[in-house]
Amino acid sequence: MFALVVFLYGAAINAHSAGAQIATCASEVPPSEQLGELFRNVQLKGIFPDSKTFADLHFDESPNTILADYEARKVESGFELGAFIRQHFSLPTEGPTVHPASPGEPIDTYIARLWDDLRHQSDEMSGHSSVLPLPYPYVVPGGRFRELYYWDSYFTMLGLEADGRQELALNMLKDFAFEIDCYGHVPNGNRTYYLSRSQPPFFSLMVDLIAEREGDASYVTYLPELEAEYEYWMDGSAVLRGGQSYRRVVRLSDGTILNRYWDDRAEPRDESYREDIATAFERRRDPGDLYRNLRAAAESGWDFSSRWLADGHSLSTIRTTSVLPVDLNCLMVHLEQTLAKAYRIRGDGDRSSHFVALAVRREAAIRRLMWNERSHAFTDYAWQRHEALPVTAAGLFPLFLHVANQHQAEMEAQTVRRKLLMPGGIATTLVVSGQQWDHPNGWAPLQWIAVVGLKNYNEVQLAEAIAIRWSCENIDGYHMSRILVEKYNLMNGSAGGGGEYAVQVGFGWTNGVLRALASMYPTLSRFSPQLCGTLRAASP
Repeated sequence: MFALVVFLYGAAINAHSAGAQIATCASEVPPSEQLGELFRNVQLKGIFPDSKTFADLHFDESPNTILADYEARKVESGFELGAFIRQHFSLPTEGPTVHPASPGEPIDTYIARLWDDLRHQSDEMSGHSSVLPLPYPYVVPGGRFRELYYWDSYFTMLGLEADGRQELALNMLKDFAFEIDCYGHVPNGNRTYYLSRSQPPFFSLMVDLIAEREGDASYVTYLPELEAEYEYWMDGSAVLRGGQSYRRVVRLSDGTILNRYWDDRAEPRDESYREDIATAFERRRDPGDLYRNLRAAAESGWDFSSRWLADGHSLSTIRTTSVLPVDLNCLMVHLEQTLAKAYRIRGDGDRSSHFVALAVRREAAIRRLMWNERSHAFTDYAWQRHEALPVTAAGLFPLFLHVANQHQAEMEAQTVRRKLLMPGGIATTLVVSGQQWDHPNGWAPLQWIAVVGLKNYNEVQLAEAIAIRWSCENIDGYHMSRILVEKYNLMNGSAGGGGEYAVQVGFGWTNGVLRALASMYPTLSRFSPQLCGTLRAASP
């Protein structure tokens, strides 16, 4: 029932981790498998309003002991499940307490102080918890998100670097390297129930970020992890025939190999168990297929969005694994280019040339298959139906990672001006579905992708307009509530809504992108709500 395999972490793990705290690589099953019927009953009865709470609980005894007591007592007259849970489990360690700013506290001072509030350490192994220990301190997003998340952390690290917290940024990179060494990939977050999936592969960009300060030797230091990351995402590519797919890889009928999001389990998510089962009841469909696609969307980081929905609105029509995402494949180009660079620095010309060729081939495929001439934008591609999908902010990734040609970039910028530019920044999508990764919500990482991507192709005025609008969105909200949140309503300046949980306060990537934009545009940190109103009115 409960399996735990522990490997001591030390010299056997790569030398770049030397000096870490004592930590372990844990191989565990998630709570849903450890507790079986008990887990299902607790979640479906709604003992906790947020399904993630029970997935994060600490077991006060071994799972076998708890289950034996449950089997004996569940048939007793007057058995009360909530009381049983309180007897055998402890509430998860609270997420960092993020208090509102002091009256008049400048926003940059507030964020600088929040880094310590959001800093976390989980180096000790707990046999009765879903936490996966990590050797170094890291920054969590905030609120219900009490663990290290993969793609969130790149944008958090941007802010840490801008605020002079380089050691903490480096420690987070080392934690991700540790996870790759332990598990062969970076999990969605450092929880056992996240081990079956990853998130958008930003590890190579994190290495870039650290190498800017520490030099090219960083590429060689993290070469084993870069290689392992690539192998994880490309598993199965060597044996696929045209028109076939396996895990995260698809080979099209012409032989082109591209990637998709996936999850290795086809069960309800531990952290959203009740919600997933409710979605399965909405439509006659193989539940395993539905759960797999929900989980794959969670790997995308866009959980959830009309991007993944066959009808654009109903979560029960989700089809993530049938989509070749433009953002993911651009990130894979960058990973291939980074591997080529790392091997070149190490002096291995043959391996470097191999990865250069792979990157060139993938870039060409993105420009051919994911450029939507009708929409004048890069879009996702439904590979089984040979269909271009609707315009979203993910179409800025080819600009962010230098995949677009100049003409495509200019057309993409025009589409942004006409369709995606909102009073508060770049729209996530143009669809109002009630999902949190749809209109009218705006998200910090997509603003950064848009600003940097447009600057890459000399669309400097549009890039600055987005930076101003988004920063002012944050600043206006901060002056009203003295907090920063994970997402914003781009139309009215309020906190965003929709999705499976209430808007969360903190918030790692919001803080990080705001500080990084202020580093790029130094006057932003001195903006007031009054000045924001004037500038947004004047911006294109």
